[in-house]
Amino acid sequence: MSIEVRARTSTIGADVAGVDLAKPLSEEDFAALQAALDEHAVLFLGKQDVTPAEQRAFTARFGPIERHPFGRHLDDPADVGLLDQTTPRQDGANRWHMDSTFMPKPPSLLVLRAVQLPGLGGDTTWASMAAAYDALSAPIRRALDAMSAIHDVTGPLVRAIQGGHSVSGLEEIQTAWPPLSHPVVCRHPRTNRKLLFVNSNFTTRIEGISERESEMLLRFLFEWVRSPEFHVRFTWQPGDVVLWDNLATQHFAVPDYTERRVMHRVQTEGDWRPSA
Repeated sequence: MSIEVRARTSTIGADVAGVDLAKPLSEEDFAALQAALDEHAVLFLGKQDVTPAEQRAFTARFGPIERHPFGRHLDDPADVGLLDQTTPRQDGANRWHMDSTFMPKPPSLLVLRAVQLPGLGGDTTWASMAAAYDALSAPIRRALDAMSAIHDVTGPLVRAIQGGHSVSGLEEIQTAWPPLSHPVVCRHPRTNRKLLFVNSNFTTRIEGISERESEMLLRFLFEWVRSPEFHVRFTWQPGDVVLWDNLATQHFAVPDYTERRVMHRVQTEGDWRPSA
């Protein structure tokens, strides 16, 4: 086996050596990569000299590829997402979030490659939702285990439209993806670990409690995710590729740049509906 895995923190993230995305992975190496992803949630694969089609082919080993519902994409391959930003504070990525939890089955996995970077800045930070849940007190965990919350596409979609990053209109997407309920705590489909499953982009209200209680509890949980002990931070270099589990993590794009930042993103379909 050629893959080497080295943890970045005791909680989340690992560097992986020995992976060349321009070549097909052996079954043994793919199994090792999947095991590393389940253990560390975010994998840093280093610089990869690959085309968008090769990035897509690598991602497809993990499951069927899915287009982002309203994001921009390349012309070829048409399901490789394009993130092209110079004003990150206006674009909405500078909020702790999972991707697309407004969907019944949110994307399972994402692969991001740095194409063009600013001279300084543009780091990304990930947080472990298993660690965030485990660190809560037992009474709070028991209370959250019994709760569900509403997830709504509207807020991020409005910001995407305003920033010119959406290819669809507000009414069209709201009709296709109405608000829905997910449990506040869910179990990962492979590791069976409990995960905190609310995020500041899409979660708008906890059900079954008063509006004021919901606002206060969500504010607490959003702040809780910001705790550094749950985090790993990554400074991108051109060509770097990062693979992460969208269900087990949240991420935050640091908005400290004004030069152009271009990334290619590929995601796999969700293969499960979050459940407690």
